[in-house]
Amino acid sequence: MLMKEYRICMPLTVEEYRIGQLYMISKHSHEQSDRGEGVEVVQNEPYEDPNHGNGQLTEKRVYLNRQVHCLAGLEQLFPKYFMLQRRPGIIILTQSQCSFLPKFSIHIETKYEDNKGSNDSIFDKEAKDLEREICFIDIASDEIPERYYKESEDPKYFKSQKTGRGQLKEGWRETHQPIMCSYKLVTVKFEVWGLQTRVEQFVHKVVRDILLIGHRQAFAWVDEWYDMTMDEVREFERATQEATNKKIGVFPPAISISNTSMPSSTRSAPSSAPSTPLSTDAPDFLTVPKDRPRKKSAPETLTLPDPSKKTF
Repeated sequence: MLMKEYRICMPLTVEEYRIGQLYMISKHSHEQSDRGEGVEVVQNEPYEDPNHGNGQLTEKRVYLNRQVHCLAGLEQLFPKYFMLQRRPGIIILTQSQCSFLPKFSIHIETKYEDNKGSNDSIFDKEAKDLEREICFIDIASDEIPERYYKESEDPKYFKSQKTGRGQLKEGWRETHQPIMCSYKLVTVKFEVWGLQTRVEQFVHKVVRDILLIGHRQAFAWVDEWYDMTMDEVREFERATQEATNKKIGVFPPAISISNTSMPSSTRSAPSSAPSTPLSTDAPDFLTVPKDRPRKKSAPETLTLPDPSKKTF
């Protein structure tokens, strides 16, 4: 098991972030889905969590197809899709039926606060005595691969017309107002002897890339969602999910949206909310470029042994 705590600061309030996150999840999933691969929404309905409050319970299938080349040698053994369940404050990703990967999972706890990532005890209840690495993700300064770069989504150059925020400079987290932090406690388990360390490190690298790209987009798209109410973003989510399911070639699910409206003047949010959509399959926009190597603590591509070929 490998556990890391990611802290992603945003030039938003928690109330704004809750709406912006839902908008980004839906738009990003639709853009990255294609025929036979992507994110299929199976269930999306109101849900009350005893610890995190009211929200939505979402179940999705994350189809792999092209992306299984990231684990070279296992194309025939890798599952067709992973199951992702998201409820307020929690994401759980597990594999579908696959005899070779009986003990693989990703678990994410998410909490939001209006601060700059300074709460060192936010996960004391969940992991007080567990060893974990603290990783800050800076949406303005952290480098992303050149092939995924868009100047329109670069917080160093983007400036919102509706909020006046943007063009974030080095050290922006120390002075910017408003500011909030998304705390994510990510646990990766791959209990296969001989492969565990490499695979868990690789998955965390993919998780970090997804969090960085997704949060840059959430801010860069702020003018698209800033005036939305919670009811409006839920309707956008419903329509986009149906379009995405059709795009990857499945029938749209019956999606139930809560009728409880949130006053537009307050747009209050719980201390934790739905998190960034997760997939260990390194989607197309995150595929590591072969012509531009980067220094990483984990390998860019894992070549795993073919279990069908026995070695004596």
